[in-house]
Amino acid sequence: MNVIMPQLGETVLEGIVANWYKKVGDKVQADESLFDVETDKVTSEIPAPVTGVVTEIRVAAGTTVKVGTVLAVITAEGEVSVAVPAARPAAAPTNIAATPVKPAARISLAAAMDSPARLTTANGKPRLSPVVRRLLGENGLTPEQINGTGNNGRITREDVLDFLTSPRSPAAASVLPSHVSATVPTISAGDDDRVLPLNRVRRATASHMVHSKTIAPHAVQAVEVDFHAVDKVRQAIGTEWKEREGYSLTYLPFIARAVCEAIAKYPQINSSFGNDELIVHKRVHLGIAVDVNFEGLLATVIRDAHHKNLRGLAAEISRLAAAARKNQLKPDEVSGGTYTISNSGTFGTLFSTSIINQPQAAILSADGVRKKPVVIEGPEGDVIAIRPVGILAQSFDHRAFDGAYSASFLRCLKETIENRDWLNEL
Repeated sequence: MNVIMPQLGETVLEGIVANWYKKVGDKVQADESLFDVETDKVTSEIPAPVTGVVTEIRVAAGTTVKVGTVLAVITAEGEVSVAVPAARPAAAPTNIAATPVKPAARISLAAAMDSPARLTTANGKPRLSPVVRRLLGENGLTPEQINGTGNNGRITREDVLDFLTSPRSPAAASVLPSHVSATVPTISAGDDDRVLPLNRVRRATASHMVHSKTIAPHAVQAVEVDFHAVDKVRQAIGTEWKEREGYSLTYLPFIARAVCEAIAKYPQINSSFGNDELIVHKRVHLGIAVDVNFEGLLATVIRDAHHKNLRGLAAEISRLAAAARKNQLKPDEVSGGTYTISNSGTFGTLFSTSIINQPQAAILSADGVRKKPVVIEGPEGDVIAIRPVGILAQSFDHRAFDGAYSASFLRCLKETIENRDWLNEL
């Protein structure tokens, strides 16, 4: 039986075969882990489709392949017995997009992968994987600037990320004021220092944040929001909710629901800035930033969030956060977002200005909600009351829209949270 590169989501067309758990000649059980597929931010374990023996591995670990490519062959139980060939060295890791290999060509696969002709295009330029091409393009880099450490000097994604986080990077230098030298002193670890190598998520985050601050003119606006109407619901059904659902009813799903409502009235908030054009998205794929045990930040994505009610959003937020911390996210669950919420409020922050998650046009920071005295206007005059108040701050790309549009969106968001009869939503 052929083992193919699976379709891991509607936005995923290719992936990197990161690791094989079995080698040629090994027995494998159905649903046992067979190999890992890696995308920009997540690694997914792919199980064996049948029980049998691995008779071929056609794609080496480290290879970028398209969905549908044959990766290996398993002779399943009950199939015609074939002689299992002695294990031969797999093709050297490469970032070249592999294509299905015909049986007659398999003998020379390793040699073909390593041949100089295979490493360059027709015009002599280095052949790059789609992930590497995208990273270079997003950061205005050329292959000549990167020292490739892959097989035969190929440029890997890690090579680009290392370059972007080093003092040599023009992306890092470009965010410095003109009067500040881009030369950063070399720092060596002392005897009492602890060196923490950057993991995959931290490297990707570093590159993405530098890129965003470089290309997008960030502006920020904030509003104070009275969460009294939300708190009434949380206090009324919070205990019952946690017993029934298994997780707490936090402020975040209420904010997410209100964001979707406000985007319906101010659709340009849900947009991306392209080449001298603003691309306004009809569907709201809502990003929710999740801290991964202090080792990195992932923007999980609730697809078509505008079609979900409060209960549905709460369930998705809880599920995605749990999956992120267990490294069980699928590629579609961290890609394709159109607007993001960063929730620092769980740590009790007062005010945060988040960096825009490119290519989105804006991001909302939800900070801590705490009780404070506020003035309540009424028909019989003003009174002072103690209310749960928090700050919602929006960072936005000033190329996409102006402050008046952003402020109108925030006002709508504030009014929705404060005045909605939330109990009817549950």
